Amino acid sequence: MSSFQLTDYDYYSSRRDMEVISTIVESLNKILQEDKREEQPLFLHTSDNLILNIARKVVLEKKKTFLIGITGESASGKTVFVDNTIKACVKDKKEGIYTVIRCDDYYKDTSKELKEAGSYEELFKKGFSFDTPDAIDLDLMKKHLIELKAGNETVSPKYDFVTCVSNPNGEIKKPAKVVLTEGLYVLNDEVRDIMDVKVYVFTPLEVIKDRWYRRAATRGKTGQAADLQFADVNKTAQLYIRPAYPIADAVINGMVSQEYIQDITDRIFKTLRDIEY
Repeated sequence: MSSFQLTDYDYYSSRRDMEVISTIVESLNKILQEDKREEQPLFLHTSDNLILNIARKVVLEKKKTFLIGITGESASGKTVFVDNTIKACVKDKKEGIYTVIRCDDYYKDTSKELKEAGSYEELFKKGFSFDTPDAIDLDLMKKHLIELKAGNETVSPKYDFVTCVSNPNGEIKKPAKVVLTEGLYVLNDEVRDIMDVKVYVFTPLEVIKDRWYRRAATRGKTGQAADLQFADVNKTAQLYIRPAYPIADAVINGMVSQEYIQDITDRIFKTLRDIEY
């Protein structure tokens, strides 16, 4: 009867992996402890096993794609966080480091409905909502994320927030070591099971409201149209977005500066880049 035998290579390789994992955990925990002492820390909460799980994946699954899902309420700061995380990523100056999939690109084409209503105000009065999961093609987005995790190229659609036109031939998305996906519903039941790390961006409601109205104006929504949509935004957030808060692996502060986001994410990526294994 044959039996399993651990070779010298397996033993030393496994031992080396454990040492590297321990070093990564120690380094990342140090960064988090320093962050906690800030007046506005970036990390408001992290799950007990987050750092260990990241270290294990980096070391033991280094050839696999790392999928990070980032959600939060409308105007909470999701895009700002992702864009500044990217700036830290690109300091590596290597291709295949990151790819971004944005939930906003997957809004369904509603240009016909807008034309028939005549205006956003009339469209909202009819009960139409841009702020429910049904308004976004989550099935297509999940399909594209799975393709990227499998190492395949895909093409995301492109949505126009003024005309409500969805162009299926948007942007080519190439597989990468890290895939960041951000949006209102990336941690909903339909999508979150494929995420390696789940992130929630928290921002106080009064700040969200101010940011949201300023952004709405750039998208052609002002006056009563803006008021009607924001009321819907707040109501639907309670139903579809805020429930993701307790299941997130990390809760991020949407009030920190862009410079600090870049600084701390750069330190995290540098820690992972500098580990030899």
